[in-house]
Amino acid sequence: MIEERIQVSPEVELFVAHSPGPADNTLLVIHGGPCWDHTYLREPLIQLAPAHRLVFPDLRGCGRSTGGLPADRYTPDLVIDDLVGLLDHLEVEQADVLGFSYGGLIAQRLALRTNRVRRLIVASSSIPPVAPDAFGNWPERTARQAEETPTDLEGPERNRHNAITGARANVWRADSLPDYLTRINKIHFTNDWDAPYLAGILPSPRYPDALERFTTSAVPILLLHGRQDMTFPAHLATEAATLIPTAEAVVLDEAGHMTHIDQPTAWLNAVRDFLR
Repeated sequence: MIEERIQVSPEVELFVAHSPGPADNTLLVIHGGPCWDHTYLREPLIQLAPAHRLVFPDLRGCGRSTGGLPADRYTPDLVIDDLVGLLDHLEVEQADVLGFSYGGLIAQRLALRTNRVRRLIVASSSIPPVAPDAFGNWPERTARQAEETPTDLEGPERNRHNAITGARANVWRADSLPDYLTRINKIHFTNDWDAPYLAGILPSPRYPDALERFTTSAVPILLLHGRQDMTFPAHLATEAATLIPTAEAVVLDEAGHMTHIDQPTAWLNAVRDFLR
């Protein structure tokens, strides 16, 4: 992997890891969080190289990209501008795009705001909004989320602590937990996006009327999900696939929010099959 900082606007440099591969077969990967970086998504996606050119940016205010901006400079639309600038720099007219969790909402916005997305993978995220009662009565979810513990830590270490104590709400299989914790320990956490969130000025990343817009879109969509996802309920993926003519859903059993860690082989095979 090549790692470099790429200037995408006068105020922002993105830290980007990318692999050799054909520019006309680029897969842009948008991480979640925010305040995380991309590294927890490298595996198993790196196995798609060199048939695909893989591009993993850290979003503004995340990882090793530009941070320290005023609170009003952290918005989903400015992230879209950064990603368009990145594609321009890499001379990629259209890319396949995989967005994970919060990044799945950013990826939808990129597809609906621009013509730069050829195929879209919405992973561990959702196109329809999540209703307050979307999970119903699920005692296992309640028990696992109760393991998240408060902390007096501040800044990036607070977000690291929250990720660690919330680990069992994100991975389903006990034997996947060590791998997940190892990945968490390697993440460059930040807290830049916390300020606008706490101040109530952070716009929603969810694109207005996204479901309706995608029903008339020509962009092929893969909705890739874990059956035991405790952040975005799996039934939203299957419901969206019945409403969007260009969409298909793959829901993997014995997998939580971090489906690529719980079921890496099946998850990667679903991505690879969709991109053929």
